[in-house]
Amino acid sequence: MNWLQKHWDARAALNFMLGGAGAGLMIASALAWPAGAAPVLLALALVATGLGAVWLEIGKKLRALNVFINPFTSWMTRESFVALLLFSFGAAAMVKPQPFLPLAALAALAFVYCQGRILRASTGIPAWRAPQVVLLIISTGLAEGAGLALFFSTGPLLLSWFALALVLRAVAWTRYAKAAPSAALEAPGKALLQIGTVAALALAFAGAWYPAAAPLAGLLALAAGLWLKFALVTRAAFNQGFALPRLPVRGTR
Repeated sequence: MNWLQKHWDARAALNFMLGGAGAGLMIASALAWPAGAAPVLLALALVATGLGAVWLEIGKKLRALNVFINPFTSWMTRESFVALLLFSFGAAAMVKPQPFLPLAALAALAFVYCQGRILRASTGIPAWRAPQVVLLIISTGLAEGAGLALFFSTGPLLLSWFALALVLRAVAWTRYAKAAPSAALEAPGKALLQIGTVAALALAFAGAWYPAAAPLAGLLALAAGLWLKFALVTRAAFNQGFALPRLPVRGTR
């Protein structure tokens, strides 16, 4: 018998949604190098809000410190340590972009990788344990972050990165959907391909001539990715249940 897990709710989903988008924005900021510290500040704020949402889910708030105990066995612990690096390098990058912004981008990439591995480690939930979920989580973060970056810059390099991230995310979703089909992900998956990829790519292409179209492309890509991750964490997360390959047999006298 399968049942929908109840331990991770919308607050846990926000960590993957906001944290992934913030990490992707940090990476896009390093690649496109937009002027000013606003993109970096927004990226850090999104990651912090996502982590804060997870903290609100904990019954006894001080137990959150236990997340730093098992770096050799827990991907949550690794995510927490990487987050410290991300905040440190990101804060320094707002004052001195070189060399701290590239370091913050590397920490951001490690952060979304840890998020993918957190889901992958949940072996009791088929929708999460599929190996393809790691690339899906990484690519959604990259696409969402690149979409957010289009609100700060619409240069050719950023538009190219945005298009590449969308294609990567579409490929990752297609591979994941074949490996772990789920009725709960059909609608957000269709929106991801049709609205968050095809329509967003068309607007990004138009943005090369009409810059006002680029932020709309980013908004579509962002909304589609967030919907997919929310559904993945809260709607598709069915436990596999228990299997008893051998049943005990009562002895006879």
